Amino acid sequence: MSIGQQILFFISILGAFNGLVLGFYLLFSKKNRSLPSLLLAALLLVTSIRIAKTVFASFNPGLPKIWLQIGLSGCFLIGPALFFFYRSVFNKVTKVPVSWKWVWAGLLAIIFVAGAIVPYQTYPVIWNKYFAKIIYAEWTLFVLATTWIMIPSIKKFLARGVVLNSSEKFLLLVFLGNFTIWFVYVVGLPKGLLGFCLAGALTLTLYLYITLIFYSSDKSVRNLLSGSEAEPPVKTEKRRIAEQDASIWMDKLEKAIHSKELYKDPNLKLNDLAQQINIPGHLLSQLLNDNLGKSFSTYINEFRIREACNLIVSNDRLTFEAIGYEVGYNSKSTFYTAFKKVTDTTPALFKESLENGNATTPVQS
Repeated sequence: MSIGQQILFFISILGAFNGLVLGFYLLFSKKNRSLPSLLLAALLLVTSIRIAKTVFASFNPGLPKIWLQIGLSGCFLIGPALFFFYRSVFNKVTKVPVSWKWVWAGLLAIIFVAGAIVPYQTYPVIWNKYFAKIIYAEWTLFVLATTWIMIPSIKKFLARGVVLNSSEKFLLLVFLGNFTIWFVYVVGLPKGLLGFCLAGALTLTLYLYITLIFYSSDKSVRNLLSGSEAEPPVKTEKRRIAEQDASIWMDKLEKAIHSKELYKDPNLKLNDLAQQINIPGHLLSQLLNDNLGKSFSTYINEFRIREACNLIVSNDRLTFEAIGYEVGYNSKSTFYTAFKKVTDTTPALFKESLENGNATTPVQS
């Protein structure tokens, strides 16, 4: 290799090396044994494997075919690792759900079964013509799904006058780095663009992992990767939301809840509702507490119970249990408890008083 090629090789492989080192550190570190940390480690490792394969194959055309197979197989796991990392962070997942285990088991089974039955060494044409396209398509789907999760953060970043905290910057940088790596690989996939794929992806990988190392020294990021809150509470005076902003957000919130009947979703969470009006979850919580004096669960329960009362009034064929499921409760007992708390009576007594002409529907404040 010439001096220029040696320098390019060194810079390229340095990015992959940094990713492997940081990945193994997060994987085996006793301080960061949280699910987000393990998924980030997996993301770093499989991305580094893919990058290393590209580097060695570009500078050594005679590289054994098994390494090409390993590189493409690692690429098959980049998208899922990225997607589930952000799901675990934003949904505060501490234990791997069964559905996630099935997804990972299926992906690993595909890698090992396909690799054993159709090895790259024997069927290079199939791998390059078909498997590679399938792998890139799967990667693309997971990147798009991750982009959907990151839309609120991207909007916040683009909003004027909004400052991101350290954890938000870290998550945004990780996403942008991985998104750009995906982009240059997909663009570089057609024949004739391998040089762009190599130079672009590897330079970006180097930038990405140096950024990760820099931000890993930040306390809030360490808290995020250890499963704690991204920003630990600080005893400072809380700034009250301006009345004009609060009024606008409350109007948007009411319209979104009514028009889309969001309260009927039994899995509705604070962050889901916050996304509807493009504000962070903590800001929506403050809005409900400061302006209405209610928690998120109380606020949603009042919508659900009001709708339940309307159904009791208008539809005498539905059972109370069916009404509970209709308005967003997962069980009869939960519905009865919420109904009693909001109306100070039971569904049966409410219906009885309705027949006597004494019932009143809870009013949403």
